[in-house]
Amino acid sequence: MESSSRLGLFRRSPPFGFLFLATAGSSVGTYLAAIALTVDVYDRTESGVWVAALLIADFLPIVLIGLLLGPLVDRLSRRRLMIVSDLVRFGVFAALPFVDSAASVVGLAAISGIATGFFVPAVYAGLPNLVPEDELTNANSLLATVETLAWMVGPVLGGLLLTVWGTTVPYTVNAITFLVSAAFVSRISEGLLRSEEPLTRGHWRDVADGFKLVVTAHPLRTVLVVWTVVLVGAGAINVAEVFFAKETLDAGNLGFGLIIAASGVGLATGSFLAAPALGRVGLRRHYVGSIALMGFGWGGAALSGTIWLVVPFVIAGAVGNGSAVVCNQLLIQRGAPDQYRGRAVATLMSATYAVLGLAMATAGLLTDIYGARAIWIAAGGIYLVGSVVALVMTRWLPVATADEQRAFEVSSESAVAALTNGGTPAAELEPVANGAHSSGLERIATLLEEIETRRDVESRRTSR
Repeated sequence: MESSSRLGLFRRSPPFGFLFLATAGSSVGTYLAAIALTVDVYDRTESGVWVAALLIADFLPIVLIGLLLGPLVDRLSRRRLMIVSDLVRFGVFAALPFVDSAASVVGLAAISGIATGFFVPAVYAGLPNLVPEDELTNANSLLATVETLAWMVGPVLGGLLLTVWGTTVPYTVNAITFLVSAAFVSRISEGLLRSEEPLTRGHWRDVADGFKLVVTAHPLRTVLVVWTVVLVGAGAINVAEVFFAKETLDAGNLGFGLIIAASGVGLATGSFLAAPALGRVGLRRHYVGSIALMGFGWGGAALSGTIWLVVPFVIAGAVGNGSAVVCNQLLIQRGAPDQYRGRAVATLMSATYAVLGLAMATAGLLTDIYGARAIWIAAGGIYLVGSVVALVMTRWLPVATADEQRAFEVSSESAVAALTNGGTPAAELEPVANGAHSSGLERIATLLEEIETRRDVESRRTSR
């Protein structure tokens, strides 16, 4: 059961407190500088193509890292990887005030994207090792909340600094936040961010293992399939929202700002309330319900005629979004063993960012053809489909919260076994997760003994 003193986690786990502060500082700085980057490129070029290039440079490295370099998050020291990533980003933003071309700005943004592509998987792969298992939900909820608050506060501060001092000050402030982040991460013990020795079978086999683990382990496969559906709707919402506010509702820039603010309020609320809600209703019902709430929220907003009706619906949908994100993090962290968790996070990030990029490109074309209201209605329907997919994909997960951990342990062992020669297929282990406790437990014990025996034999062969 989650501790009743949620913020007391900072006292109970000082290393988590350091990670929280590092994430908070760098997130605020990143969102603060994002508006400066966009304005900088636009002012230099007045070209939509260059602005698009900047956005691509920001997320494309994350896709490529997940596809090609994800295992490094498991093989290398996660602590050092995070510190180096922070120092690289510090260097990028310290250099930006001195560049003289849009191409240089985009190039440096791409380098920052590469560093972020390593930093984020290292954070979420190492987080379960910093807190007790029964505090993991609370830890994820707090991290998601502070990131959302940074998303709300950062652009406002960035806009103010940009108005008064231009791009130099936002860039400098962001550079300093990365130094602060590196200082906090350095306070975390090396051994805490990794609980087990990393396993490697060669880089490209490790890459293949990451993909195989994602499609084999029930929790990871659930996130891959469900969030792929959800992000198609999210891409449509993100592209069409400015048109929906300014053209469909005729609410102007104020209306657009209200929708963005409503999304931020909902995301922060959903992230923060996810921990107590999960403790009451369990992961399966909470995950399905959160995605359904996204559908009803944005679907209701799409059918509304004024901005004042839209805002409460958007808040409701964003509450579901914030809650669902915490569920995704728990599914990944509990579903992947520590020595494989980094590559699992990186692989899933790569897949989801790729889907989001394609969805946004497609939504841009469809918005021009059908209008923003139709796109939002379609997005609400896609979210509802996603909730049905989530209901189907989480059949392996017990409804009772007391049985959840056992289901994750079974899925994790089964997936790891499938990575080795002669591994036990996941389907053979499903009866335990589905409630056949007495006979299932005996069966799983026998199967796990066989797996350990195979590992011992393989280890002896390797040592020879």
